[in-house]
Amino acid sequence: MADGGAAGTDAVFAALADPTRRALLARIAAAPASATELAGELPISRQAVAKHLAALVGAGLLQRSRSGRDVLYRVTPEPLGDAVSWIARVGGQWDERLARLARELGG
Repeated sequence: MADGGAAGTDAVFAALADPTRRALLARIAAAPASATELAGELPISRQAVAKHLAALVGAGLLQRSRSGRDVLYRVTPEPLGDAVSWIARVGGQWDERLARLARELGG
């Protein structure tokens, strides 16, 4: 679902802005899980978990698959790669600016 563009990266950062979503993503990265399993591990309702999962799916960070009666969620790593590339690119720009400033200041 990641489009590699600004909209996809924006969706990833928006989804990851919430600490509960980050916790869910980390948990699912360890092992695929259903909303019911996840709700049993967190101090929030199953409906709240489902809402957070929908946001992560919408950002392309998770995919759903049916396993019997359950829907299991698995991490989709590609959108995270897009976000990491953006961070690296911006970090590189700042490194260049800081190095240029240090040279100008004689450091």
